[in-house]
This record gives sequence, structure tokens and C-alpha cells, in this order.
Amino acid sequence: MSKAKSSALHPALTNFDELPDSAYVPICVVAALRGSSHATIWRQVRDGRLPAPHKLGMRSSRWNVGELRAAMPA
Repeated sequence: MSKAKSSALHPALTNFDELPDSAYVPICVVAALRGSSHATIWRQVRDGRLPAPHKLGMRSSRWNVGELRAAMPA
């Protein structure tokens, strides 16, 4: 039986403070940092409260760490 996704922390989440501003993280990391669902993250992007992700491929959207840090309260 496989582990549930929610039970394991994404490696980028465990060391987010150590990531360079040029790094990119997936929506699961952004959602965990904000304590929100994926749908809420997309609403916040639409409303301009979070930066839009960058398309890194046809099916890959990632958020820039530096942009997230600038948009999130300290």
C-alpha cells in the first residue's frame, strides 16, 4: 500500500528558509506555507495576493521562492 501524499512533507517545505531566491517550488509547498488548499492558492493568484507561477513545461507550473518571500508577511 502506498503512503498518502498529505502524510509526507515535501523536501522543499522542510528546508524552505535555506532555498535560494532563484529556486522554484510546486503548489503543494505554497499551499503548506500558506495553510491553504490548492484552490485557495489559485484564488489568491487570481486576486493578486500571490504571484503567478512560472510555466516550466507543458504541464509544470512552479512558484519562484524569491517572489513568494516578497509576497508573504514575515
